Amino acid sequence: MAYDDDLAHRIRELIGPEPGVSEKRMFGGLAFLINGHMAVAASGQGGLMVRVDRDERDALLKGKFVSPMIMRNKETHGWLRVDAGGLKTKRQLQTWVARGVEQARSAR
Repeated sequence: MAYDDDLAHRIRELIGPEPGVSEKRMFGGLAFLINGHMAVAASGQGGLMVRVDRDERDALLKGKFVSPMIMRNKETHGWLRVDAGGLKTKRQLQTWVARGVEQARSAR
């Protein structure tokens, strides 16, 4: 499955003004990087992959439409998947994109 072009466009509109933004096709989707650190991605499996604070991860997993990100049959800590149902409004998407951008900016 190809990533959702509409979702990528919506992310681009939100993240575009951020300094140091680049886009890169990764993991079957389209990743948005801040200074070389991945923040979010329109996933090739649908929905959004988002970088999160590891300390907030468990609490965020309790949210509707949120699940662990699995790569190579293993949970990837520091990342979550948000299904399309949790990204319908600009506000919903903006919340997740801002979270990912914040984490990418703090990455070393």
